[in-house]
Amino acid sequence: MNIPYLYDVGALIAIDNNDRRMWARHGLALDDGRDIYVPSVVVSQAWRDARRQVRLGKFLAGCDIRPVGLETAKATGVLCGKAGTADIVDATVAVMASGLGAIIWTSDPDDIHALIDALDIKPAPVVRTV
Repeated sequence: MNIPYLYDVGALIAIDNNDRRMWARHGLALDDGRDIYVPSVVVSQAWRDARRQVRLGKFLAGCDIRPVGLETAKATGVLCGKAGTADIVDATVAVMASGLGAIIWTSDPDDIHALIDALDIKPAPVVRTV
């Protein structure tokens, strides 16, 4: 069984910028049969112009885009309160990854680690830097 990946906005920006390392990681994940998740709010944070983000659009078509439902939204708000942050996108990433048992790919590991620490769950989600 493969552990799924969950991408934050840093991963999407890397793809949008045609970062070869991120494309290679993603390709290997697909070859390994991993599920790839992206919270819908992460897409909102990265998406600006369909005419200029064709590459990102094609990439997202191959990912499982997860909507933020009521329970995730509540858990995200509680986590922001515990962690003393207002960044609901990073908090959503931490909450969803913990529920999915996913490895988080991020360009901002310090912020994600602070949120995971505030979750206080074992085992904690693994965080990898884009």
